Amino acid sequence: MHKTTKQERNWILYDVGNSAYTMLVTTIMPIYFNYIASQQNVSAEDYFAYWGYAASIVTLIVAILGPIVGTFTDNKNCKKPIFMASLFIGSVCCVALGFTKYWLAFLVVYIISKIGYASSLIFYDSMLPDITTPDRMDRISTSGYAWGYIGSCIPFVACLGIVLGKDAIGISMEMAMMLSFLITAVWWVGMTVPLLRSYQQKYYVECQEHAVRETFRRLGSTLANARKHSKIFWFLVAFFFYIDGVYTIIDMATSYGQALGLKSEGLLLALLLTQIVAFPCAIIFGKLAQRYAAENLITVCILAYLGIAVFAIFLTNLVEFWILAVLVGMFQGGIQALSRSYFTKIIPPEQSGEFFGIYDICGKGAAFLGTTLVGLVSQLTGSINKGISVLSLLFLLGLFFFRKAAASAKKEQA
Repeated sequence: MHKTTKQERNWILYDVGNSAYTMLVTTIMPIYFNYIASQQNVSAEDYFAYWGYAASIVTLIVAILGPIVGTFTDNKNCKKPIFMASLFIGSVCCVALGFTKYWLAFLVVYIISKIGYASSLIFYDSMLPDITTPDRMDRISTSGYAWGYIGSCIPFVACLGIVLGKDAIGISMEMAMMLSFLITAVWWVGMTVPLLRSYQQKYYVECQEHAVRETFRRLGSTLANARKHSKIFWFLVAFFFYIDGVYTIIDMATSYGQALGLKSEGLLLALLLTQIVAFPCAIIFGKLAQRYAAENLITVCILAYLGIAVFAIFLTNLVEFWILAVLVGMFQGGIQALSRSYFTKIIPPEQSGEFFGIYDICGKGAAFLGTTLVGLVSQLTGSINKGISVLSLLFLLGLFFFRKAAASAKKEQA
């Protein structure tokens, strides 16, 4: 087995950096938003729904912009500068969140920050063909998620110590969160520097005279080609549904526990456990991918998440939330990493930016469906558990279309 190259290590480090932001957004930040909102007389049901709507707005905007900007970055020497711009927007707004006190203004800054973060992932994912070879993609992709999970624990533990120990330190909740946002942004940017120094765009298309017009022309061509290649088309449809459920669970886990009345400290420690469990499990999935077909492993992950969604419907106490956290950790890295590497292997490498822009529509860009449905059903029925129940349908649809995509891929190979 070949050792990890410098370029691969630097690419993996960005997962370590951006995962700190993900950890903050999915754990401490919803609790802080609840703290701000409750002081301004926002009910638990409304707070839960507004947080979901904010996530929906982010993913809808990224879904619209992602393919366009992603297609443009396939031009020679364009990927790195646009990646840097996304990183700048996300990290600066992350720091700005510490200075925002009104609940609605907080959501607006959060939305801008999350757009920067989500956009950077489109370009980061599309760098995979440039930094490794097809036979190593499963391993490198899973390594990225694995080290991202365990690496994000370092700044998260520091932030958690500041937030939970604020009284002992003698600072306010607002100051504790200001420091947490700053620590996260510094970690995120710091871990990205090696990639920015070493990355070279290997696959690209030559810049045309009318770059913007050519971008839209190529995007239209890519969408048409995706429909012609059934294995790509059906995979994207499947990915739309099953990863939507995954990201909804990630985005709303803490706010779900808070809305059920569970204590913040227990929720945060449970989600820290998710990261710790996810590290070895993602590595294991990477090794399993060398022996078993990726489509079979992805199928196992979708079935596991279907079971997790059903279990979440009946969740009532902190012990059950801890069990849920362990189960999510076991399969989260596998389903994300293998989906990324599987898609990378079935698309043309020189068009990775535009294809990953479409991939993002069907992934993070499609997550508005899950968060919106959960929020709406929770408000309409007055039951948060009933709101969570809609996720089961997403995983069932994802499983059906993924098996259709796998069958199409085998047919093409034959």
